[in-house]
Formats: sequence, C-alpha cells, structure tokens
Amino acid sequence: MSDRDHPDFGHDPKDGHDAHAPHDNAALRGVRLDSIERAIADIAAGKAVVVVDDTDRENEGDLIFAASKATPELMAFTIRHSSGVICVPMPGKRLDQLEIPLMTPHNKDAFRTAYTISVDARDGVSTGISAADRAHTARVLADSATEPWELTRPGHVFPLRYREGGVLNRRGHTEAAVDLARMAGLSEAGVLVEVVNDDGSMKRAPELREFCDEHGLALVSIEDLVAYRRRTEVLAERAAVTTLPTRYGDFTAVGYRMTVDDSEHVALVHGDLEDLSSGEPVLTRVHSECLTGDVFGSARCDCGPQLEESLERIVAEGRGVVVYLRGHEGRGIGLLAKLQAYQLQDGGRDTVDANLDLGLPADARHYGAARQVLGDLGIERVRLLTNNPDKVSNLTEYGIEVVERVPMAVHPNDHNLAYLLTKRDRMGHVLPDLEAELPTRTTPTPDKDGAHA
Repeated sequence: MSDRDHPDFGHDPKDGHDAHAPHDNAALRGVRLDSIERAIADIAAGKAVVVVDDTDRENEGDLIFAASKATPELMAFTIRHSSGVICVPMPGKRLDQLEIPLMTPHNKDAFRTAYTISVDARDGVSTGISAADRAHTARVLADSATEPWELTRPGHVFPLRYREGGVLNRRGHTEAAVDLARMAGLSEAGVLVEVVNDDGSMKRAPELREFCDEHGLALVSIEDLVAYRRRTEVLAERAAVTTLPTRYGDFTAVGYRMTVDDSEHVALVHGDLEDLSSGEPVLTRVHSECLTGDVFGSARCDCGPQLEESLERIVAEGRGVVVYLRGHEGRGIGLLAKLQAYQLQDGGRDTVDANLDLGLPADARHYGAARQVLGDLGIERVRLLTNNPDKVSNLTEYGIEVVERVPMAVHPNDHNLAYLLTKRDRMGHVLPDLEAELPTRTTPTPDKDGAHA
C-alpha cells in the first residue's frame, strides 16, 4: 500500500508530482488510463478497479473495491492476483469507535502506512483466512452498526487508518480507496491489495493495463483522482471580506481557508465583486508567495515587480483579481529550502539543478487552490497575467478557461539574468529579448532564485 505523506494544498514537495499533470509520470506515459467517473461507477456496482500511484512512491497498482460490496468471489479473485495481504482502509474516527488501535505507536514504515491491529469478524467465519471469511470481515467493518465486541483481534484482515481529507492530503492507496467508496455513495471503507505477477513481483503500469483489459477492470491513477476532486468539490471556505486600500488603488481582500489542510490564501479584487460572475473574461494574476521578492525586494528574482505590475494593470483595467497563493515559496519547496537552494546557486548551480540537488522538484507548485478561489468568486474565464504557459495549461485542466495569456514585462538585472535565462531555456517561460532588456550588460551572476512565472 503506497502511502507516503503527500498533501495536496500544502503537499510534500519531495514527492515531486502534482495532480494537475497526471501523465507527467514517466511510468504512465503511453499507458491508457480510464476515467475517474468510470471507476466511481464500477465501485458503486460492486466491481474492483486498479489504482496506480507515482513512480517516486511505491509505483504499484492496487486492486480496490468497496468493503460493503465484498463477496467471496470478488475476494477470491483479489487474493488470486495479489500479495494476499488484505487491507481495509477506514476513517480514523470509525476505527476509534471500533476500538481498533494502530499496530505500533512508532511507525517506521517508509511510506507511513497506518496499519492497525488485524481483525476477524467474531461470528460468521471459520478460521478467518478463507476468501469467504475475509469478505465477511470486510463487510462487518463497513457496517455502521458493528460494535467493537463483534470483532476479534488479531485476525486476517488489516484495517488501515485513512487520513482526513483523503488524496488531497495524502496520495496513498489508503486514501484513494475510501475516497472512491465515498464518491460512489457507499460506506467509507474499502478493500485494497497490491497486484502481483505469477512470480510474486509487482505488476507495473504496462502489465497493469494488460491485466485490466483482460479482466474488464478500470485502471486509474491517484493523480487523476486528486485532479477530479479538486475540479468537482468545493474546498475553499470564504473566511473574511474587507476593504484594502493600497498605493495602487482600492481592493477588496477576500480571505480563504482550504478545508482539507487549513492553508490560507487571499484574493485581491478590484471592482465590484458581483461583477466577476458576469461571464466576461476577468484580468487575473495567480501569484505565488515569495517573501524575499514580494516583501524584501530581492533582486534575485522578478516576483516583486510582477506582483506590483499585476496590481497596477488591474487597477488600470478597472476590474480584476490577484489570487495570492500561500505555500508556494521557492516554487513550492518552502522558504528554508529556497535559501538552501540559494547557497547552491551561489556556487554556480542554476535554479532547476539547485532544487534537484536538494532532492526536491524543480517546480512543486499546483494551482488547485487558485481554481477553488476563482470558482468561489464566480470566475470561469480569465485573461491570465503570466509568462508561464504551464500555468495556463494547469488552470485549463482545472476547468478555468484562459481566453488570453497576457504577457508581463520582463525585469532583468545583473542579479537575476541567469535565473530568467534558466526559466526561459529550461522551464519554457516566454521571455523574449532578455539580454536586450538589461540596462547595462555585464556578466550574469549565477542563477539565484526560483519562485515565479
């Protein structure tokens, strides 16, 4: 069960993948995935699906079905094609009610899989090991009327403790199983087990596709499940609305709290809030937090000037919004990691390689929170202030129509020219005539930053 911590709106950048680009996973390239809608329908109908995770996690596929739909036949099929270790992911609150504790208070598992004490149903089973017995135990666990005394400990089924918020807080099969059961309208308990080859080795993506085609099963990815939830669920809670006069003009500050992880973001709206849902494209800047650039005026990046330009242009337009995303410091790696990357850049590494040298992705940002904020404001169509085509494609995948990419001014100086060249040459940013923009050409300093688009 692949369950390393990987939260969504405040995710662990070391996991290196983001749900807005599920097919960036090299192991999944060329492998046909089925839709999340099909997976939900199959789960509701009592069928199993195969869910695959990332290459930098366990890179495995798990057979998953709803615990409430467990049958001897389905369990036998699952055991026959798997490692045989049957797990039942469930919400922690329900496990507490059933008095099923964690297997150990000191979890040393590489992926922090939250194993509990194993159980069997007290009644209706023989030894507990048969497919029929384990299917019955799974159904008993899924039954909201089950009492603690109706389970024996230890047993042959391993409940797993689900992380609240599901795949949006932790990209594990544990969370995927419960999320799929919930979205199918069933009890929040799943059954999962790793799919293996006849020789006991793990099936990887191409083999999983063949297996699913042979048995008529859907193959989906956790990344796609994350993207589906972000796209279809309301996850932003409007916490405050207040006026914010600035030197650029008057704005309305709308504060948001994400329900899955309590992260906080703000939208600065110029113009009438009610006007934003008119259907007309809204001039929009999605800006990633950068303490060094936005607050301290660092010359190592162009973040501060981009924020200022965005506010000025929105006021000049008469209407628009800046979505300011917290937790994006250093392209999502965090403030201290960014400062560590600076140290490497001082030695000549560029902004991409410095992150990679630290074991972090070149860009760990996602824009799920931006989609939620824009949706709450009633904005579905934007003219996006950015030089980063990837930001355009990411928002588009979340269902935001980017009518126009509005280029932003380039602000090169002797301290950030190498950084901007790296963004252009290695990260695909549209930054024409960089060298010509320098007031006085000197030898560029080593690439020193990396936060924005």
